[in-house]
Parts: sequence; structure tokens; C-alpha cells
Amino acid sequence: MTKDTKQQGGVGARMLWRLLGYIMYHWHLALIALALSLCSNYLALRGPIYLGNAIDAISAEGGVQMDIVLANFFGMLVCYVCSAVLAYLLTLVMVNLSQKITYRMRKQLFETLTTLPVSYFDSHPTGDIVSRISYDIDTVNSTLSTDLVQVLSSVYTVFGSLYFMLTISPPLILVFAITVPISILFTRRKAKKIQPLFRARSKKLGELNGFAEEMLSGAKTIGAYHRAEEMTARFDEKNREAADAYYDAEYQGALIGPSVNFINNLSLSLVMIFGGVLYLLSQNGTVAEGALWFITLGGIAKFVMYSRKFAGPINEFANIISEFQSAFTAAERIFRIIDESPETPDAPDAVTLADAKGDVRLENVSFGYLPDKTVLHALSMQAKPGQTVAIVGPTGAGKTTIINLLMRFYDADDGAVYVDGNEIKTITRDSLRNAYTMVLQDTWLFYGTIAENITYGREGATREEVIEAAKAARIHGFIERLPNGYDTLLSDDGVNISKGQKQLITIARAMLADSRMLILDEATSNVDSRTEKKIQEAMNALMKGKTCFIIAHRLSTVQHADLILVVKDGNVVEQGTHETLLAQKGFYNSLYYSQFS
Repeated sequence: MTKDTKQQGGVGARMLWRLLGYIMYHWHLALIALALSLCSNYLALRGPIYLGNAIDAISAEGGVQMDIVLANFFGMLVCYVCSAVLAYLLTLVMVNLSQKITYRMRKQLFETLTTLPVSYFDSHPTGDIVSRISYDIDTVNSTLSTDLVQVLSSVYTVFGSLYFMLTISPPLILVFAITVPISILFTRRKAKKIQPLFRARSKKLGELNGFAEEMLSGAKTIGAYHRAEEMTARFDEKNREAADAYYDAEYQGALIGPSVNFINNLSLSLVMIFGGVLYLLSQNGTVAEGALWFITLGGIAKFVMYSRKFAGPINEFANIISEFQSAFTAAERIFRIIDESPETPDAPDAVTLADAKGDVRLENVSFGYLPDKTVLHALSMQAKPGQTVAIVGPTGAGKTTIINLLMRFYDADDGAVYVDGNEIKTITRDSLRNAYTMVLQDTWLFYGTIAENITYGREGATREEVIEAAKAARIHGFIERLPNGYDTLLSDDGVNISKGQKQLITIARAMLADSRMLILDEATSNVDSRTEKKIQEAMNALMKGKTCFIIAHRLSTVQHADLILVVKDGNVVEQGTHETLLAQKGFYNSLYYSQFS
């Protein structure tokens, strides 16, 4: 057995035990399901006994003992009807159990996502994450609600049938001593072969979803650049890879069922042949009644029915083994996120940042998103309480990286960041981030009313406060003209309003929040010059008395900043006011006048 094979088997076993842990969390439903399964299968196993007794009540000379036949007929009918009712109840219980399990799993998965560091989402496609939340969990749900019922029934049916066959004719069991090991070895070998195929299938599907999500979000850009055909070709390639991976997994999985079914049919044929021989020997007196090899016609009928019940579950398991492999692969992808390490927890002695004054300082901070690529090099700066600090520089200079460090989305590799004299690693993340309000270039609105989106900045704000914030952001007039005003429902990410209006709503959200520090990352980049001027007036009122960090490419918006940091290649190459930097005729001077040349 190769190392990869052992690893694949180990993964399947680990996934099974973890899924059983979810089942046992709802142990009361699991016990009910187990009881229903045992009772249903027991009654189903009793049926062939009545059938065999009814057949034996028919003599070879043509005589029929009708009272025995009818009694066994009604006994068999009651067993099968009650078994069907219990099986139906079992299905209902398992559906309920699977829904509870998938609800808990999806809840746990999403809660884990909310605790992961920003770096995780920077390195994993959104579409692949969504695929795990939806498709992979639905795959697990399907297996738990249907396939697991078959497994529960199969285990009991196999051992129950084996017991009854032993009581009827032990010699005929020898047939299964040959065919069953063949089935098990074949199924086990194929299962190990197809597991990596199902893992590849899930991976390719995740890549396809990620690509589709990326293309749909950029549909306007694709249309504007007439790249629809090229994007369609790329999608077709991703789709073909996913389809091929799906076909390979399903094809190999589909081979198991017919192959095992052939082996089981072969065993039934051998049972009929050897059973017929034993019956003839029993009838002509060669084998005495009561001997080990003695068997009646009813005994053969019972043995054949139990043989089918014995072989049927093995065949069913072979048919659904591919679905189990798919579920184990999906569970592995789900648990891979659940097992991700959350953000580094706060220090045990971390303090809560209350009534922040806004004194922010960076001392010799170095940082890189990758170990071998440093973005910031020994950067130092200070923003005093109430100051407005603008961070400018070319694209890729490290401006947004500074903001990520201030909010502690990432931790500095070297150096330290201080707020009000406290190193931010000694401050709880929640209180640190609550001390800031951010308005980003990439706006984000959720499905809900406009009022709900604005109050996201401060929970419990009154309608009057929301209206005042909207007026300050110069969005009140637009909202009032809408059919339902502030109760107008925004679709997903606000796609039913313009980009500039989305940004105005996020600015109103920031105005409603009462934070001592503001971060404005190209906050007016999506509005026209006239609206920008009005917003700037409102922003000046908002920023009064607060420490503000402004990232801007349009240097006309930062001329009144108390301090301008010019960042280039991860270093602060210049700093000062607008006038002093222009007088130095350095890099800032060239940046500023390049916008008017």
C-alpha cells in the first residue's frame, strides 16, 4: 500500500469520525433514527420466514393447508407494511437530523470566516469560499439525509440476513465466503482510486465558481473593452476542466455498482444451483431430515430471499460509495476552513481603548505581505490628536498597507505602532477598530434599506440622526426623491443605484459613527467635482477635532492637511505641509504639477 493510499484512507476515516461527531451532537434524533432503522429492518427480515412457511404448507402431492398459508400471508403483509411505515418515519427523522447538522455546520463555517484574518481573504478566491458554503455543504447534506439511511439499514440487514441464512442452511453460506471478499476487495480498491478524483472535482468546481464570480462582478468592464468572446473562451476552458474532472470521478464511481452487482448475481446463481442440488438430495432420501445438508423447498425460497437481502445492501453501498467519496471530499474542504487559525488572539493583559485621543505613531515599521518581499521599510510617522495626515504617493507605494497596519488587519514584521502611547498589540482589536471609522474607495452596501445601511455606522441611531448624517453627506435630497425614501430597499451591494450614490451613503454612514479617528481612502473618487466640493465641506466639519488619515491620488483634496506624508517604494521620502513640500521642489512637487500638465 502506497503512502498516498494510506493518506487517502486516513482522510476518509477522519471525515467520517468528524461527521459522526456532528450526528452525536443531536444524539436524541440519532437514537430515534437508530431505533426506527432496527425495527424497520427487523420486520423486513421477518417477511421471508412467513413466505417459506407458506411454501412448506403446500405439499408435493398438491395438498394445501390454507389456514397456515393465510396466517403466514397476513403475517408477512403486516411485517412489510409496518416496515414501510417505519422506514418512512426514519426518512423524516434523517431529513430533520441532516438539516440540523448542515445548519450547524454552515453556521460554524461562517462564524469561522468572520474570525479569520484579512490575509486569508486576500489569498483565497471569493467564489471558492462561496462554493464551500453552498455546494459542499449541500453535498454533505444529501449524503447524510439519504445515503446514511441506506448505510444504517444495510449494516443491520447484512448481519440479520447472515444470521437467518445460518439457521436455514449453513453449507450454502460457503458461496458467500468466496464472493463477498471479492466484492469487498474490489470496492475498497476502487474507492481509494476515486477519492482523489472527487477531490479534484471539488477543486475545479471551486475554481469555476471563483472565475464566474469575478467575471460577473466585472461584466461592465468586459463589455466596455469588447472582451466578451475572450472571457467566454476562458470560461469554456474552466467549464471543460470542471466537466472533465466531474466525468472522471463519476465514471470511475459508476463502475463500482455494476461490477459488484455482477458478483452478487453470480453468488445468487451459485446459491440456486447448490440449493437445488441439496433439495434433490433431501427429497430422494440421500440426506436425512434434520441433517446439516437437509433443506426444503420453502427453505430454499427463504435462503434465496435472504441472499438477496444480504447481497442487496452490498450492492447499494457500492453504488453510493462514490457519493460518500464526494461527501468526504466536500467535508474535507469545509473542515479545512473551520480548522483555519483565527486572528492572533488578544494578549491576556490587553487593555480596552476607551475615549481615544487620536495620538498615532509608527516607529521603524517594516512589513511585507510575503516573507521575501518587503513593502514598508523602517517607516516612522506621527499623527497628533486632531491632526489631518494625508498619505500620498504613486500606486504600489504602500499607502493602503499603512492603513492595514493602523487597523491591525496585519501586524508589522518589525517596529511598532502606538495609539495614545499604547502599542496596539496590547490593545484589544475590537476597541482599536471601533476607535476608527473608514470610508473606502471600494464601497460596500448590504441587502437592506438605505436607513439600515447608514445606521450600520452606529447601531441604535434614530431616524433624525440618520437624516442629519445624510444631509451632511449631501445625499438627503436624492433619498427623499426615491419612492420609499429612507425605507427604499437596496439590492445586493446596491447595484440599483449609481457608484457615486453608493459612496455618498457610505460617507453618511461614517458621519453617523462617533469615532475619534477617521480613515478616508479615496473617499470622493467616485463623485463629480461639484459634489466633491460639497462633500469636502461636510468632511471638513466631520474631521474637526479628530485625527484623520487621508489616502488620495488627487492632491487637490489634501492641500489643507496638517501633515502630508509622501510615500515611495515603502519609504516616507518627504513630509510637511502642502506649501513647504512645493517649496522643496522634490517628489511631491513633481506629483502635484503632473496632475495639471
